[in-house]
Amino acid sequence: MKNASTPNASHLHGCLFLAALLLIMLSAEGLHAAERVNYRLKWIFNASVLGDIYADAFGFFTEQGLSVDVKAGGPERDAIMEIELGRTEFGVASADQVIRALSKGARLVVVAQLFQINPMQWMYRSDQMRIQTLKDLKGHRLGVTFGGNDEAILRTLLAKGGIAENDFTLFSVRNDFTPFLTKKIHFWPVYRNTQAVFLETKSNDAWEHISFFDPTAFGVKFVANSVITSREILEKRPELVRRFMRGLIKGWQAALEMKNQDKSLEILQHYEKGTPSAILKKQIELTRSLVHPDPGVPIGTIDVAAWQQTETIMSLQNQISAPVKVERAIVQILPD
Repeated sequence: MKNASTPNASHLHGCLFLAALLLIMLSAEGLHAAERVNYRLKWIFNASVLGDIYADAFGFFTEQGLSVDVKAGGPERDAIMEIELGRTEFGVASADQVIRALSKGARLVVVAQLFQINPMQWMYRSDQMRIQTLKDLKGHRLGVTFGGNDEAILRTLLAKGGIAENDFTLFSVRNDFTPFLTKKIHFWPVYRNTQAVFLETKSNDAWEHISFFDPTAFGVKFVANSVITSREILEKRPELVRRFMRGLIKGWQAALEMKNQDKSLEILQHYEKGTPSAILKKQIELTRSLVHPDPGVPIGTIDVAAWQQTETIMSLQNQISAPVKVERAIVQILPD
């Protein structure tokens, strides 16, 4: 009689087979492990980066075999510097940042433009200002962030309108909206899809009518958030760039679709817990209008003429010492 504690041959073979199968599965999983990638944003996590965080949260990068660490941006976080130092593969920057870096010898490429319309606009009370032409800015105190791209945009508009330096006053803007709320300044720079929603709500509560001044309506296109990488990565790892952009653009497309609004709202609520859902919904709506204003133009399309205009503006204002021919740094990458 066999000892009950001794395994028979068939049982032993079965255990060996299962062990071998498990080893094969683990090896296959290791071979197909997601490739790790870093992505540094320009903004903190808010509506302006909705598609970026949506692509991460809902697996659009994972579908491309990527594990993407989406990192918040901010004043102390420079995507361009991190790319140059090899700390991140992809980043987001505005055109003026890219052009300034190119003028200093940076080897960057722009692979997509996220905002077709720059969210930087000015808000004003229509009962105190009436703006139909650029000349209507004459004689007013105008808010700007000195050294910011809103200053460059506004000076371009004033020059285009033929308004002399002594015909307007620039007021230095800080992260404090009190001068506008107390009506000390009537013309204030804001990001249309984020800050402006809060301020407009406050003004509406006070029965004030707010209007917005959009530079693009007067022919000035100063390019905002765009996706960048290094020329080395594009040349040596083109498939990585294609996979990343495929996941990113599909994420933005899904985030802005009306049928996914509840999902987009849920993501923003995770990062902005104290913000009312009505405000977040309005921010999503406005972001959609800035990122994808024309259904016939795919999300991420690079407006080369707008980039060239941005370079011209910077050159005329002596922000760069010589032309960089920014079109040479543009390599459009859109999903197949």
